[in-house]
Amino acid sequence: MTGRARGRARGRGRSEAAQPGGADAARRPGEPQPATGRGRSRGPPAGAVGVGPPKPQPPPQQVAPPTQQMAAMSVEPRGAEPEERRERREYGSEPTTRRDGFNKEGSVGTKVGIVSNYFRLETRPQAAIYQYNVSFSPEVDFKKARFALIGEQRELLGNIRAFDGMVLFLPKKLPDQVTKIMAVRTRRETPDEPVEITITLTNELPADSPTCLHLFNIILKRILKYIDMKQVGRNYYYIKNAIAIPKHGLELWPGYTTSILKYEHSILLGADVSHKVLRKQTVLDFLYELYNKMQGRGNFHDEAAKKLVGEIVLTRYNNKTYRVDDIDWNKRPNSTFTTPKGEISFNDYYKKNYDFTITDQEQPLLFSKPKKVPGGPKDKRKGADDPVLLLPELCFLTGLSDDMRADFSVMKDLAVHTRLDPKARSKDLNKLISEINNNPDASGELSGWGLRFGRNLLDFDGRILPGEKIFQKNKGSNYDPKSADWSREIRGAPLHSTVNLENWVIVHTNRDSGVATDFQQTLARVCGPMGINTTKPRMVPLNDDRTDSYLKALSNEIQADFPQIVVTIVPSNRKDRYDSIKKLCCLEKGVPSQVVVSRTLSKKQMLMSVCTKIGIQLNCKLGGEAWAVDIPLKNLMIVGIDTYHDSSQKGRSVGGFVASLNKPCTRYYSRCTFQHSGQELVDGLKVCMTAALRQWQQINGVLPDKIIVFRDGVGDGQLRAVIEHEVPQILSTFKQFQDGYDPKFGFTVVKKRIQTRLFMREARDPDMRNLMNPPPGTVVDKEVTRSEWFDFFIVSQSVRQGTVSPTHYNVIHDTTGLRPDHWQQLSYKLTHLYYNWPGTVRVPAPCQYAHKLAFLVGQSLHKEPSLKLADKLYFL
Repeated sequence: MTGRARGRARGRGRSEAAQPGGADAARRPGEPQPATGRGRSRGPPAGAVGVGPPKPQPPPQQVAPPTQQMAAMSVEPRGAEPEERRERREYGSEPTTRRDGFNKEGSVGTKVGIVSNYFRLETRPQAAIYQYNVSFSPEVDFKKARFALIGEQRELLGNIRAFDGMVLFLPKKLPDQVTKIMAVRTRRETPDEPVEITITLTNELPADSPTCLHLFNIILKRILKYIDMKQVGRNYYYIKNAIAIPKHGLELWPGYTTSILKYEHSILLGADVSHKVLRKQTVLDFLYELYNKMQGRGNFHDEAAKKLVGEIVLTRYNNKTYRVDDIDWNKRPNSTFTTPKGEISFNDYYKKNYDFTITDQEQPLLFSKPKKVPGGPKDKRKGADDPVLLLPELCFLTGLSDDMRADFSVMKDLAVHTRLDPKARSKDLNKLISEINNNPDASGELSGWGLRFGRNLLDFDGRILPGEKIFQKNKGSNYDPKSADWSREIRGAPLHSTVNLENWVIVHTNRDSGVATDFQQTLARVCGPMGINTTKPRMVPLNDDRTDSYLKALSNEIQADFPQIVVTIVPSNRKDRYDSIKKLCCLEKGVPSQVVVSRTLSKKQMLMSVCTKIGIQLNCKLGGEAWAVDIPLKNLMIVGIDTYHDSSQKGRSVGGFVASLNKPCTRYYSRCTFQHSGQELVDGLKVCMTAALRQWQQINGVLPDKIIVFRDGVGDGQLRAVIEHEVPQILSTFKQFQDGYDPKFGFTVVKKRIQTRLFMREARDPDMRNLMNPPPGTVVDKEVTRSEWFDFFIVSQSVRQGTVSPTHYNVIHDTTGLRPDHWQQLSYKLTHLYYNWPGTVRVPAPCQYAHKLAFLVGQSLHKEPSLKLADKLYFL
């Protein structure tokens, strides 16, 4: 309902124009200031006219040719993060959160048949993988030569093996602990050389060991190549089956995400359908289009960097993706870089290796550097840490621009191919396994390792939790459990608690005077039945829609008679104007505010519905409560935490902290904290928790007996940091707050970005041909959960199209004494309490509120909001 502008907008086609080289120093009025730390323009290229002093240059670095890193890899190509880190995280290094002997399965609810997007990985009984260390005497420096020498030993080793240049894996045990082989290394320019190969058995690995799981994923990648799939990033795609969407200049590559891991009782292959969206537009096309669009207004170099830095591009000549970290305006295709054989220009490199003739000799180069992980292992492979320079002419933009995402036609046409229902999704997954099993090379590779994939998707039992009763001021309603939507049930009934609108302001342009009047009258009409009494607001018309005009009018009104809330009606969702209004209200004045785009109010047939939603928002921003559910736990505080990146500073994130203040968890206290890359939330969390405890004590007269944290925004590989840093710091906060204060405490990590999908199977469908989405309240706590965790999945929301996504909950600390049923029911109850939607949402409401707060601060405010607003949901 708010009129927040989208952060970035990009143009669409390329037209003939001058070379995009020059830059004008002036910035357009209202143009957002570029973020600190991003790549900036380097000064104009030769022959272009530049204004202002030269821009600073990056420190000189050795630059790798675009494909050198891939050639330097060991067993696998490098994906989106260093392989060593990914291996540690995925294949057994995550901390254990489940007590020995603890039964995490619940029993509440109706049993239901569940099918998931997993296939069993079956191994031979007592199967093992044998790990060997391989050494060469004299030393063989070149990895290709080592591969060749091992490849010649088929008679001893067999055809089935995995070798990365140092470590060898075999599905069989060699006769001797140490095997020595004499081989001959052939050379082109020097005499052949005898080499002694020593193969030493170092480990006999069970199938579920972390090393074996890593190996199985390597084998899987080989198998996917056998069925003609190409790796792009971490996923595999059928590029030959690309789907053209010419109307929007897009191409869609169908494919899969895959991963083999140890789950509750067995090793499973998790697979899901994936689509890679590729724009037909090259980065060079985009630069020309942007240059023509600006028409000399603003600094082209700055604007290009702002649009492109952070984008992921794909080079079709090797199907690799790169993140754009900077644009080097001083380099051209005729610039040179160093290779083992000497200097070579980019022109010559691409002609020699790919037979490409570069057509635009004035284009700058894109700068991409490998992702470094703080505290992670150093990658010593040659070229792995070197930045890469790429030619815009050969780079294609991936993903959707903000304009495309806002275009209903684009999203509708994409959804035809990407938004698959359970029936279609399961069909595609079964097709993947059929292709593997029916391909002689793929099935032969698996068989050689003693492996086989189950032919059917994994099926087991889940449960459907009972629906909740929705309480308002003097009414309780039951909703349809299949949709978990109660918009009809609450219509015309008073909200749970209300705050009257007695002193408020509407600021609008003269052009929108009629819209503002209709809005005010309709809002008064719908607020009455909701139990909100409204007086007529002060209407403040403006002669223009300039940001300064809005700010001056709002400042005057707030100064004259501090209102409860201010409503601004704006003609468009310009981000700079929205940000300025929010900064004034949230930072300087401490007044709740609502920003509404006028076109949202211009559809007469929708005005009642729109005003109802705005009325609920206004009530909550003033401290009211829309509805409640029964939460039987007494003296319980619920905390939601989420993080969001700060758009004003590279590497800085905002942590949103929201804590409940009453028994039904319908009133909240909020704070935010800031952190930089690699830094924990620790210090800020202590301040937030201390303030929340103080507020709770002030309102309730006592401290909470139980405190449960739902932590969203934990990325892959960050679980250990949360356990080792955030949990202890919160526990220490309790001791420091008051001597002897030791509440029962639980901490749950909530995760939305997961691979797991759940489908419902009816009893009369044993062949799983008519799978459907499970209803809200579906719980899974077996089979696809992890044996080392106290974890479960909940499907809490309903979707009308496509396949519903469950949410994963991992209880990493628990002294509450709650049983698994209690944890599952509490988590589901809390998904009912997000007041921007009369239905269940995907995460507990405190997490969603924390996200809204972090998003507002990270996108618009960039500072901690006024503490005058801390006890209200002003960020809705």
